[in-house]
Amino acid sequence: MKNKLSLFFLLLSIFCYSQVPHCGFDFTSYLVVLPHENGNSTVINDLQITVVDEKGNEVLNVDNSLSWINKDKALLFDRNYLISKSTEKERWFFPYANESYFLSVTNTFPAENYSIKISDAKGIYKTQIIQLQPFNLYILCSSENEKQSRQFGPRTNRPIEVVMEKK
Repeated sequence: MKNKLSLFFLLLSIFCYSQVPHCGFDFTSYLVVLPHENGNSTVINDLQITVVDEKGNEVLNVDNSLSWINKDKALLFDRNYLISKSTEKERWFFPYANESYFLSVTNTFPAENYSIKISDAKGIYKTQIIQLQPFNLYILCSSENEKQSRQFGPRTNRPIEVVMEKK
């Protein structure tokens, strides 16, 4: 009995240590947008940024196929915000991008099939539609980043910089 129990714990420990640890961002990627005016790095407030299809229609997250949040709703970007207190070091809700707009998507999100539409409800800036590319995704888990680092071309984990033009 003692030998069987020892063998069980040995096999259990081998199994547990052989498993690849998971990243907190497994199965999730992010799109990050930095809209600003030419010559000014300040992020513009009160913009609506949505994912659109080739016809310019808002894309719906049907059955969470494109994002793990907001099932059956349009894919709308949120504004990143500070979560730290004034006495603490600056910390953002999405820690890999400071002041920006961001959207959480699945890691299988087919970016090349969609665009982002940036519009201004106040009517100060022209509406822009920008085609997305796979390199626009923030891929945060090391195994995925490792794959990307071996590929040629533009790198991931960079924001989409958009220079907004006034009307």
